[in-house]
Amino acid sequence: MARVMAINRSEKKGTIKTPIKEGRFLKNHGLQGDAHAGNWHRMVSLLAKESIDKMIAQGVKGLGPGKFAENITTEGIELHTLPIGTKLKIGETVQVVTQIGKECHSGCAIKQQVGECIMPKEGIFTKIIKEGVIRPGDPIEILK
Repeated sequence: MARVMAINRSEKKGTIKTPIKEGRFLKNHGLQGDAHAGNWHRMVSLLAKESIDKMIAQGVKGLGPGKFAENITTEGIELHTLPIGTKLKIGETVQVVTQIGKECHSGCAIKQQVGECIMPKEGIFTKIIKEGVIRPGDPIEILK
């Protein structure tokens, strides 16, 4: 079963995010209190634990939720295979996939600290279309 492993937030862009107990996700905004939130197509970033595990298998130490600046760390779903436009019910929210991967900006703190960033290949971005609270353990459902 696909589920939320962690909710992560940071006050500055390009920095590692810190896990929080729950997140309030606002329509046309994203995660309340997060540096990346705003009314644009990349309101929320998601990365699968399975993607992080690939980096750990390559010998990168100290990785875990938020290290790649993702807002939501997931488990049990191959995020990067979801087509753009896919709707996801996560916790109380409904989100739509708007982008797969991204170009890392130069001087990215994550790349400097961990040596490589997996977000450009396997991270996804969503827009909030129904707001609500998300907590670790919440199920993730692909809506038809």
